[in-house]
Amino acid sequence: MKTILQIAIVLLIQLPLFAQTITINGTVSEENGPLPGACVLIKGTSSQVATDFDGNYTIKAKSTDVLVFSYVGYTRQEVTVGTQTTINVTLASDNVLDEVIVTAQGIKREKKAFGYAVSTVSSEEMSSRKQKRTSLSTILNGRVVGANVIESTQKIQRNTQKYISKNAPIYIVDGVPIDPSHVDLVKNIDQDVIERKTVHAPSESIKLFGSEARNGCVIITTKKGNYRVENDESYKALFENQFKSVMFDPLSTMSIDVDKAGYSNVRRMINNGQEIPIYAVKIEEMINYFDYNYAPPTDDKPFAVHSEVVETPWNKDTQLVRIGLKGKELNTDELPASNLTFLIDVSGSMSSANKLPLLQSAFGVLVKKLRKEDKVSIVVYAGAAGVVLEPTSGDQKERIMNAINNLSAGGSTAGGQGIELAYKLAKEHFIKKGNNRVILATDGDFNVGQSGDDDMQRLIEEKRDSGIFLTCLGFGMGNYKDSKLETLADKGNGNHAYIDTMQEAHKFLGKEFGGTLYTIAKDVKIQVEFNPTLVKSYRLIGYENRLLANEDFADDKKDAGEIGSGHTVTALYEIVLVDSSYDPVPDNTLKYQTQKINNPVMDNELLTVKFRYKAPEGTQSKLFSEIVYNKVKPIATASEDVKFISAVAMFGMQLRDSKFTKNTTQEDVLVLAQSGRGEDEDGFRAEFIRLVKTRN
Repeated sequence: MKTILQIAIVLLIQLPLFAQTITINGTVSEENGPLPGACVLIKGTSSQVATDFDGNYTIKAKSTDVLVFSYVGYTRQEVTVGTQTTINVTLASDNVLDEVIVTAQGIKREKKAFGYAVSTVSSEEMSSRKQKRTSLSTILNGRVVGANVIESTQKIQRNTQKYISKNAPIYIVDGVPIDPSHVDLVKNIDQDVIERKTVHAPSESIKLFGSEARNGCVIITTKKGNYRVENDESYKALFENQFKSVMFDPLSTMSIDVDKAGYSNVRRMINNGQEIPIYAVKIEEMINYFDYNYAPPTDDKPFAVHSEVVETPWNKDTQLVRIGLKGKELNTDELPASNLTFLIDVSGSMSSANKLPLLQSAFGVLVKKLRKEDKVSIVVYAGAAGVVLEPTSGDQKERIMNAINNLSAGGSTAGGQGIELAYKLAKEHFIKKGNNRVILATDGDFNVGQSGDDDMQRLIEEKRDSGIFLTCLGFGMGNYKDSKLETLADKGNGNHAYIDTMQEAHKFLGKEFGGTLYTIAKDVKIQVEFNPTLVKSYRLIGYENRLLANEDFADDKKDAGEIGSGHTVTALYEIVLVDSSYDPVPDNTLKYQTQKINNPVMDNELLTVKFRYKAPEGTQSKLFSEIVYNKVKPIATASEDVKFISAVAMFGMQLRDSKFTKNTTQEDVLVLAQSGRGEDEDGFRAEFIRLVKTRN
């Protein structure tokens, strides 16, 4: 009896040990090597992780748990944890499946002697008119080995070592691997033009194409056999501002723009040797990408104003007026607690290496900056939206990064649902007098539910008055929807950046962390009144999508841009003085009335610039103004900042084939940029100079 009692006591003592959570590490592989993207699931739960590029995984489980290892096309395995802390498994290829070839005439089954699996896609899905615009990667998602991870971003050559995307299957259309600049564009192939499609599992793909195809292969043959993948990026139409007569249009009104996506996106295109759509060239975003030596405010205003007037480098008959703003710089101890909701697109279109994998690394830069008083939630969306991380303290960085790094891509894109859920979560955990912000990371290719630009505008305008700000981070190429992200940022009290490299991630989310996340003034509007005594005509360079009606300036219900901690914002006006013989404005002489010049004694004032802004939590705007005097400098004696700004503006106009810079050359841009390079501590101005040299 005593012995039985002792045993019972020992068992009772050990029971909690069996129930303890332990960390399990291991590798999932198949006969040809590791299996990236394999699923490791705790049986009977929704807790799961995916293996990394080398097939490695880490998961927390109890000794009594059973781990289920699975990968499409392979026989799954179950292993009881017990006392093990390292569990390695090798999955066997599922030989039961036949190869399935989908043709325009239907499905053709062929028995093969291969020891590999090829997945089935029904003929109805291929030919249905309803599916005509459905993403091919979406149709294949979940049924093809590797198709729910990352599409190929490099050309494949047999037995030639290439850098390939993490977990990337190969897509080949009419014998041509999808080019890096056209990644994701397979989805645009009209299903009615496909003659034949064959899907190979990894083991056979390796035999056909070498180790580069270790994640599977999708081969598509069209009826004509020479299909060309078209670019599917979208940009808002914008038309270059023209000169206006001061007599008839003395006021110029606009919203500020702190977005910088335009420059990094153009940089990506130039570096890839791509044609640059003119609508992608937003000159104000190119100018505002760079920091300038503007002094911060010394009074109680949230930003200081700086101006300079110089000769125009591209037109001897005009002058340039630079109006620069510098936001107040908040110290770390002044930053309010943050309630951040990461809204991450994990749809199939995000599978390329320059999308979700880059996004995951980029968010690591931001997470490092978080403090204990900050909290982070994570919402993801593909075919539907869901919460993957409830509000978590910023000092739990490992937990936050584990949630981010465990994400994988696959499915359609219900962006509207994701936005609804993210704002709902942000509102539930709202911090009064704190920094409440949704950070959306996506390529913008929404295709389920609310998806159009107008739909997104209506949706985000509903959220604007919630006190929750918005940051939009764009990723990827080929199907990047700049127009949609610009709409969301413009209408949702937000800012917008395009992340093309980790260097850009460190700049926007690291170096400019304060300006990116902490708003010091919202709905900032600028209205310039030109003095007709001195100025005959003017034109605003850039800001075509930020123009406001003159009456909008005093209307506090009209939305405008936000300025963050330490932000610089620059606007350029090209003006024609009254005594110039140059007259770019057509004759609009009035028959029944005349324009009279008021206050002619103010003959030294070129213009008065007025500003309206609201406090981050305010509803009523504040007004102040500054005068710019007629003190024109030769461009040779202008500040380095103005020289460099002029060079960027000139380059942007050249990219847009502007009529205003027809007589300028690439060398003109380089000379001006070199003279304005200055100290260039971070090397971004030097990078611009290299970019100009690269452009053919």
